[in-house]
This record gives sequence, structure tokens and C-alpha cells, in this order.
Amino acid sequence: MTNSNSQSVKEKSAPKGVKAKSGAAAGLRDLMVDGLKDIYWAEKTLTKAIPKMIKNATSEDLIEALTSHLEETKQQVTRLEQVFETLGEKPVAKKCDAMDGLTKEAEDIMESTEAGVVRDAGIISAGQKVEHYEIATYGTLCSFAKILGENEAASLLEQTLNEEKSADIKVSEISNSINLDAAGEEE
Repeated sequence: MTNSNSQSVKEKSAPKGVKAKSGAAAGLRDLMVDGLKDIYWAEKTLTKAIPKMIKNATSEDLIEALTSHLEETKQQVTRLEQVFETLGEKPVAKKCDAMDGLTKEAEDIMESTEAGVVRDAGIISAGQKVEHYEIATYGTLCSFAKILGENEAASLLEQTLNEEKSADIKVSEISNSINLDAAGEEE
């Protein structure tokens, strides 16, 4: 029920002077589910890509960070399955072109560099690109879930978002010494 003192949720969330179209919430939900399918594929792909990065890394700190994040990624796949369940959707993976490109780039870096600090710097670079993509994706999906009143899904997505932010910080800290070592190796 809408009156002059109480606007509908659709009208409140639309930009000033623009009425939300009927069905906008359904469209946003569809967009969210599509994004979940995309990131589900991405996370499952990462469970195969991270072990390759671990195998090619030489820094013990980097290997430890990647190993820890691999376990976290496996938990994130399970958590995404829970998100699908809370939405009454079947967990389906849809190829994520962005993650496909990022993992191919990581493979190219590992193939084109010799084992050592330069390759480690390249692995970190590729890993940070992945983390930033995941942070952007989970942040958006979390926002969608909150707007749609999907509080359980929002909570699960926010947990993963926080893990991705922490992983990015950890890799950034490791990169400081590795990048310096890699620059010194070039001289």
C-alpha cells in the first residue's frame, strides 16, 4: 500500500524522479542468480588453478598463503551451494569469461618465467587480479542480496567477501619483499 507519506520499496530504491519498473526486483534477482552461477564456476576453477600456482611458487610465505587460500576456496564453493539453497535454486556453474581469462594469464606467466622470485612476483600479480575480481563480485552479490531481503544469502556472501579481502591483504604483504627481491635479481 502506497500513499504520499509511505513510498514503496521500489520507488525508494530508484533514482530521484525515476519510478522503478514493475518486475525490477525479479530482474535484480535474476541478475544475482546469474552472478552466483558465474562466481560458482570461477571458484570451482580456482580449486584447480591454485594447486598449479603452489607447484610453481618458490617463496615459502607465498606457498603457505596459497595453500591456505585453496582450503578457503573449497569452503567458499560449499558456501555458494548454501547460498543457492537459501534462494531455492539449484547450484549451477556458468562459465565465467573473466576468471577464465585471469587463470589463463596466470598460466602464461608461470610458463614464460623461470622458477624464482620473478615468477613468484608474477603469481602474486595474477593472484591479486583474481582477488580483486572476487571482491568486486562478492560485494555486488552481497548488495543485491541485502536489497532483495535475502538476509541469509547476504550473510554467507559477506563472509566470503571478508575472506577475499583478507586474502588480498595477506598477498599484498608478501608481495612487498618478493617484489624487492625480484627487482634486485634484475640488476
